[in-house]
Amino acid sequence: MQFDAFTYRYPSRRGLVYGTRGMVATSQPLAAQAGLDVLKKGGNAVDAAVATAACMTAVEPTTNGLGSDMFAIVWMDGKLYGLNASGRAPMGLTAEMLRAMGHEKMPQRGWLPVMVHGAVAGWAELSERFGKLPFEALMERAAEYAEKGFAVTPVIADLWERGYQLFAKREGEEFRPWAETFAPKGHAPRPGEVWNCPEMAKTLRKIAATKGRAMYEGELADAIDAFARRTGGYIRKSDMEGYRPEWVTPMHVNYRGTDVWEMPPNGDGLVVLAALAVLNNIELDEEHPDSPENLHKIIEAMKLGYEDGLKYISDPRTMRVPPESIIAPDYAARRAALIGEKAILPAPGDPLAGSTIYLCTADGEGNMVSLIQSNYNGFGSGVVVPGTGISLQNRGFGFSLDPDSPNVYAPGKKSFHTIIPGFLTKDGKALGPFGVMGAFMQPQGQLQVISNLLDFGMNPQEALDRPRWEWIREKKIVLEESVPEEIAEALRARGHEVGREPDATVFGRGQIILRNDEDVLVGATEPRADGCVAVW
Repeated sequence: MQFDAFTYRYPSRRGLVYGTRGMVATSQPLAAQAGLDVLKKGGNAVDAAVATAACMTAVEPTTNGLGSDMFAIVWMDGKLYGLNASGRAPMGLTAEMLRAMGHEKMPQRGWLPVMVHGAVAGWAELSERFGKLPFEALMERAAEYAEKGFAVTPVIADLWERGYQLFAKREGEEFRPWAETFAPKGHAPRPGEVWNCPEMAKTLRKIAATKGRAMYEGELADAIDAFARRTGGYIRKSDMEGYRPEWVTPMHVNYRGTDVWEMPPNGDGLVVLAALAVLNNIELDEEHPDSPENLHKIIEAMKLGYEDGLKYISDPRTMRVPPESIIAPDYAARRAALIGEKAILPAPGDPLAGSTIYLCTADGEGNMVSLIQSNYNGFGSGVVVPGTGISLQNRGFGFSLDPDSPNVYAPGKKSFHTIIPGFLTKDGKALGPFGVMGAFMQPQGQLQVISNLLDFGMNPQEALDRPRWEWIREKKIVLEESVPEEIAEALRARGHEVGREPDATVFGRGQIILRNDEDVLVGATEPRADGCVAVW
């Protein structure tokens, strides 16, 4: 039977999914089912999250890989924990060297934006501290999919084709292994076509046997080092050997009576909190969610939060203002006072005056995980280590080369990060994890989903289904195709420069799991992805 995997003649929606003993939500069904299997074998939410994350590197390599970074928020035994598994810049490269090469801003592809990879170490750290099952068992399903193959889903096939057009014939020895690994048949896998990577399976089993350390101080680190030296890269085994993830305390803003939690910098979850702090001072029309006035106010709050984030967020060791000052109530009130009837040209404020795949899991004991990992821009750097299946992230692209920026590139430094897991609590009890992936869309997608839930009382699926907007810069925004034209015109009348974007994946791909007072789980998954809520 022949059919177009991308065309649907009739509107469709996904229903809410309920369960009591466990739930896994992510953008690829096989990975969600792998996490659920771990729960059924006696694992907890952390075990399920780690197994799902490992699977995602095999079944959705377009957005993450074994060379990814990762962040997680964990609710375990009634307490909230944050794990920052983002890497640092190599010690052998400096901003001065990059500028001397002729770069005015960070390169996006190749070796120069490659940093130490944090995800694998993050999996091991989560498993060691909170897991119940052996780490090796959590890697096996991912290794099976990499070895035996899987049928590629439609959205991932589309993203894969974009990667093929970008990397398959790109000049440079460092890019040659990309096609050998991800297009062995001479083209990107099509919807329903089976792809496998035995080399990745071997790598996953080495990771399993060493609890991840092979990626940092063993033969896999040696392979990365050797390929970098041979093809002009700067990362070395010495950069990887000392890497460890960091446990941090999540930050929060109370919004309409619910605490919204995000990771502290170097991630840009602070942008979400800053926008929410501003909106706490703004009255919205709860009866008419899609009113142009509501959209205008929320867009303006997002712009103000993002401008502050772009100016101030960096490695926390180099931030020039305390993160807490950006979400302080008095500062948020001053920022909110800038919002009027017309779109503004946003600028950073002075808080000292007067930022992929996402997954979430839950178990029957009340534990929950919000986890996000990414290679950054589709397939990351485009650098794949020969014979390993390891694709390396390009997180260095998040640095500035402006010597006056707190986010300027420096050896051993963490970059501004766009990947942000979110979590909701109320009155000290967990409501649950949520997230929206998609580079600089992530804080914007999160803000819209949070507002849908807490301002307008939407159910989790409605909150993900609702058509979205994205702020681009200054007064420019783009709307999803399904936003009515009369709303676009009303926003133009308020001074917004409004465009349209037909590619739904631009507007993010999210998941939500919430738990009610009866300990019943409800899950929802993004209609813009191939996602699945696997439930027990």
